[in-house]
Amino acid sequence: MSSVDSRDIGYRQDGTRLLGLLCAPSTPAPDRAGALLVHDAFGVSDEMVAIASRLAAQGHPVLAADVWGERRLPGSEAEIGPLIGGMVGDRGRWMARIRAAHAAAAEQPEFAGRPLVLLGYCFGGSSALEYLRTGADIAGVISVHGGLDLLAPDWSQARPASVLLCTGADDPMATAQLRTDLTGSLDAAGMDWQLHLYSDTRHAFTSLTAAHSPVPDVVAYNPRSAARAWAATVQFVHEIADPEPVNDDKTRTPHA
Repeated sequence: MSSVDSRDIGYRQDGTRLLGLLCAPSTPAPDRAGALLVHDAFGVSDEMVAIASRLAAQGHPVLAADVWGERRLPGSEAEIGPLIGGMVGDRGRWMARIRAAHAAAAEQPEFAGRPLVLLGYCFGGSSALEYLRTGADIAGVISVHGGLDLLAPDWSQARPASVLLCTGADDPMATAQLRTDLTGSLDAAGMDWQLHLYSDTRHAFTSLTAAHSPVPDVVAYNPRSAARAWAATVQFVHEIADPEPVNDDKTRTPHA
């Protein structure tokens, strides 16, 4: 584990000031991928900063993107609904916000020469998948309890990448039909994908704020599923830069 340095990264999109946070290992690890972290509905919150720091401690530079602008931290459904609805209602602006964050990451020396993974939670997972769907040139996407109901259906512009989906089996925003539709689209687009499906698990299962959910049949924290999703995330990001399979004895798998 490495110590982590952090600094604010300001950038703009269509006149809106966006304020991301870069977390990077104090001692660079040249064989690690970079990550662009896209926040959930609550913005670049303490939870998102903790995720960025944890991944940076594993050797990966991480830019926590600011989609809402001015590092806004909405705290209620009355704020969140219009923010998400505004993005879904104007997909061009939504994707422009993600592209702006991608460009800001690319300008940072910590990301030079590294493959990039988009990691998104809830709304951020939807954002990462939608960015991939619309033709993003990235190495991989991780969607953790992403709202699959927010995705548009046309994947004809998508470029092949690796995809990890970590989803609750009882998430009403990622139903069995939505999962089937998405994986079919990923197949058609030539993606290398994994689906990690967790039993007795609902939406936002990694979020500590969901431990006190007023609608636990829809949104609920599940520590076991959260731990499994984190382990899968770390392994996936490591493998993006070092995809060679490894045997149980940690030796390289010989080529035929």
